[in-house]
Amino acid sequence: QVQLVESGGGLVQAGGSLRLSCSASGPTFATMGWFRQPPGKEREFVVAFGRNGRPIYYKESMRDRFIISKDNAGNAVSLQMNGLLPEDTALYYCVAASKTPGSYHVGGWYEYWGQGTQVTVSS
Repeated sequence: QVQLVESGGGLVQAGGSLRLSCSASGPTFATMGWFRQPPGKEREFVVAFGRNGRPIYYKESMRDRFIISKDNAGNAVSLQMNGLLPEDTALYYCVAASKTPGSYHVGGWYEYWGQGTQVTVSS
């Protein structure tokens, strides 16, 4: 059974940094990435690895602040978040897909989800 286990969330002041990690049990995935759900809002895509191994970001403004990385085996990813803003407050989910998503932004393409880790950024 595939499981994604996240760690690294917490409370940080605006401008601070956090690093989220996710390790997976199971086969190598076509892609891994992150979604988030801010309080009272819909879930949104953050970033995932594309077919060429390059990251795909939902918002270009995240590219300068959020850095995704993966291990060589392809079953663990990390998200380094710098310059955090109060609007980054959300429950962050690690995701994985066994096939290349038709649309990386759509959660339905990812079969596997972690339990979520809370990130809270205070102003």
